[in-house]
Amino acid sequence: MTAQPTTAHARATDVPLWVPVEESLADEELARGLMNGDEACLTAAYHRWSALVHTLARRTLGDVREAEDVTQQVFLGVWRGRAAYRPERGALGGWIVGITRRKIADALAARTRRRDLVTSAGSVMLLADGAGELPEAALDRVLVRHELAKLPAPQQQVLRLAFFEDLTQTQIARRTGWPLGTVKSHARRGLRQLRRCLQQEATA
Repeated sequence: MTAQPTTAHARATDVPLWVPVEESLADEELARGLMNGDEACLTAAYHRWSALVHTLARRTLGDVREAEDVTQQVFLGVWRGRAAYRPERGALGGWIVGITRRKIADALAARTRRRDLVTSAGSVMLLADGAGELPEAALDRVLVRHELAKLPAPQQQVLRLAFFEDLTQTQIARRTGWPLGTVKSHARRGLRQLRRCLQQEATA
């Protein structure tokens, strides 16, 4: 008599918790559980809609890894924003698709910002001596510093003086004691490498 409950309990614990939840709950019930902070309902929502979210992201972004990141961000947004969901305004699936569209837009904006950064950096370094300053609003200092650290020391020095001290190439030549031609050469080589790194960041 006691063996059967024990065996049944053992079989039940072998089954992933989300399976009966996902199979048994209607969307409305799933939404209520999610709003009440039931993590099993979040897991069920992930298994029910993650493929759709990933497909939408991949089709728009054209990159599988970026689509995976967006999918994670979407369901993190679902969990954090669950209290804002209003069933009377639409189905849970539609709400999740709306979050997906916003996260895709965020990913595209971040991609554009990084590409603009590359363009801005290139424009400044290719200008004639004294022709303008690096626009601070376009420069993501943290990202650039990270990528600059990968360059050879002379290229780092030239680009740091240009990016962070707004020096012209002539001023850099005076500061370092290097010939102007050497400064320009380091700037060109460093900028090419920096562009490659930033472009990889934008598409990674």
